[in-house]
Amino acid sequence: MNQELRFETLAALTSGGIDSAVMCLDMLRFAKRVQPIYVRFGLHWEGIELAYLQRFLAASARPGLLDLIVFDEPCRELYTGHWALSGLNVPESGTGDELVEIPGRNVLLIAKPAIWCRLNAIEAIALGTLAANPFSDATAEFDSGMEYVVSTALGGSPHIIRPYKHLTKIEILRLGAESPLEWTFSCIDPAADVHCGACSKCGERRDAFLRAGIPDKTIYASSA
Repeated sequence: MNQELRFETLAALTSGGIDSAVMCLDMLRFAKRVQPIYVRFGLHWEGIELAYLQRFLAASARPGLLDLIVFDEPCRELYTGHWALSGLNVPESGTGDELVEIPGRNVLLIAKPAIWCRLNAIEAIALGTLAANPFSDATAEFDSGMEYVVSTALGGSPHIIRPYKHLTKIEILRLGAESPLEWTFSCIDPAADVHCGACSKCGERRDAFLRAGIPDKTIYASSA
């Protein structure tokens, strides 16, 4: 992101994973205030994910970091039978990105926060999308289309920005190395209240810590 680009208030869509959690804190370099927003869809890991995010933000408290806002966007009717709702046949470590996709999720993820930001005069929404993201709803064309729709409806729209779109997860880990990364949550098949250690997202997490050369304080249920 351009170092000269400044905002009074910027919203950060924050799932609690490494990328969006680090981004939430990092955006204080570009805005006087950062508003973390979590969107709850009813996915089977969200209760634990949200608890981790709340711990991460509490441990990271600093001037300009506002209290978390949680929006509910139920999607059970849309994704009937999907593993993200049922918790069955969750993609294992090493599986391709296409098996982890939740179709159209970014439409839902952005729409409600974008309307809220417009109504509350918040200038931008940041997402923690990385360079490796292959999906069509993580592109500049998608973002400009969402901005157009909200602007058409409300006479203006927050900017949708992806400040990490050229970075890797390893670079994000190094950027956030001083953050309480043990309170980020990446798992899509949690075991009790810890990372399962065997799902696709846990595999990515383990590998990123290893490659970044940063100690991984994450508790995994499986050592696989």
